[in-house]
Amino acid sequence: MKRTMMSLIGVAVALAAVTGVAAVAAPDTGDRDAPRGSSRLPVQRSALLCPAPTSSEVGETAYTAFAPKGAAAGADGKKGTAELRPAGTVRDAGGGAGGKGKKGKDKGAADSAAGQTVAPRDTKPVVPLQEAGKPVTATTDSPDAPALVGAADGTLAPGWTVQQTTSVAAGSGRGLLGLSCTTPDTTFWFPGVSTATDRQDYVHLTNPDATPAVVDLELHGKDGSLAGSAGEDISVPPHATVPVLLSTLTTSPTTNASLHVVAREGRVGAAVQASDSKLGSDWLPPAADPSPSVVLPGIPKDATSVRLVALAPGESDADLKVQLATPTGLITPAGLETLHLKSGMTTAVDLKDLTKGEAGSLVLTPSDDDAKAPVTAALRVTRGKGAKQEMAFIPATRPVEKRATAADNRDRGSTLSLVAPEKGKDAKVKVTASAGSGGGTPVTKTYTVKGGTSLDAEPPRPSGLKGTYALTVEPEPGSGPVHAARTLARPQGGLPAFTVQPLPDDRGSVLVPTAGQDLSVLTN
Repeated sequence: MKRTMMSLIGVAVALAAVTGVAAVAAPDTGDRDAPRGSSRLPVQRSALLCPAPTSSEVGETAYTAFAPKGAAAGADGKKGTAELRPAGTVRDAGGGAGGKGKKGKDKGAADSAAGQTVAPRDTKPVVPLQEAGKPVTATTDSPDAPALVGAADGTLAPGWTVQQTTSVAAGSGRGLLGLSCTTPDTTFWFPGVSTATDRQDYVHLTNPDATPAVVDLELHGKDGSLAGSAGEDISVPPHATVPVLLSTLTTSPTTNASLHVVAREGRVGAAVQASDSKLGSDWLPPAADPSPSVVLPGIPKDATSVRLVALAPGESDADLKVQLATPTGLITPAGLETLHLKSGMTTAVDLKDLTKGEAGSLVLTPSDDDAKAPVTAALRVTRGKGAKQEMAFIPATRPVEKRATAADNRDRGSTLSLVAPEKGKDAKVKVTASAGSGGGTPVTKTYTVKGGTSLDAEPPRPSGLKGTYALTVEPEPGSGPVHAARTLARPQGGLPAFTVQPLPDDRGSVLVPTAGQDLSVLTN
């Protein structure tokens, strides 16, 4: 082996490839996670992708863009810009552009338009943001609304968030669909997908870059791999989206499955739109990267059904303790003290009315403290009864390290869920309600969550609120680990329409070594 010195420029380039270029700013001296001699700097550029919202003729979508205040201006002194633009759409083998998958003997066969890229009718910016600290909104009721691709730079890049919220009044896709637009990456996990006849699940793959991306889709059921060659080598053209109907990838209809999206060339954004014939529809966001312990925050207190879908994607099985973090502590669900996951096989457990009128968050940890087998998981949560049921999804969510943001909060209907999963490690969290999109004064409130408990609260609202507002969640110095989610409830007649958005850390800053730090690495 030989010892090679990396220059500071080389480190900056490597960081830029992953999280964006760091802006020049004063170091955050309160960052205990920073290696000695490092500075935490705000990213200078970030990217987001929003999938096509709905093909329904009775759907309406609201976009809300927001960037928190606090990042220093870039080296050039400019404040920056943040905007999304319509992307092209590629028709997939299942007729994906219109959301009308083929059935029967033609299932999986390409139609006459397969592979055709449909250019957007308009390329004007959508929800362009020019000021940090105040949301910007836009709406559309078009059934042909395209996917959106965009970027933010300068002071608007750190924490830039866009919420896409769609209300569908009728039909099999009726209900409330919510999604925080995703950042591009090379791998995504989606436990909880389905290829059963009562579900239509589309994975939307969007390419933000100027070069094509090549993607593989891997499905895992209770007995292992489901998808064959049908999910391989899916080409996603530059600045375009490809919707793929998951049932076209396998001949084995499966109610509970896990999807792994892998970009072998380039990078994409990915999200799954699930539509159930009885339970309505919602977006299934990607779960946090697989890890030995996972937290699923924000189960509503009135949930009538909760289903856990989990997978151990590595080479080893996983044995997990299953606990519900309640307002008073961690409890074990009746009849489910432990959960065994076989490697590569999806396991589903019906937890029924787990919360029993008390909101909570699910915590999965290794039965053996020394076990390291990674797992990924998600919950399908149902509210209501009979014909008036609505579903939403809660994926495993990474902790909030510095800051997380939830946009598109109204005067009513938002619930903030905070969970401190580790006993003895209390979390102290500052929550700020921004100015409203139409006016209002920001308000800040601090919450303390006892270690091993979960807290559901009506979040603070800006004084004099007009329009919508954003929430930022920031752990205080010395706080224990905390995970967060936000629930939107917007009833439609007698339907308890709702959607849950996990609030992972926004990764709006990066650690950059100072010039005096030893940057040596070992290479072969």
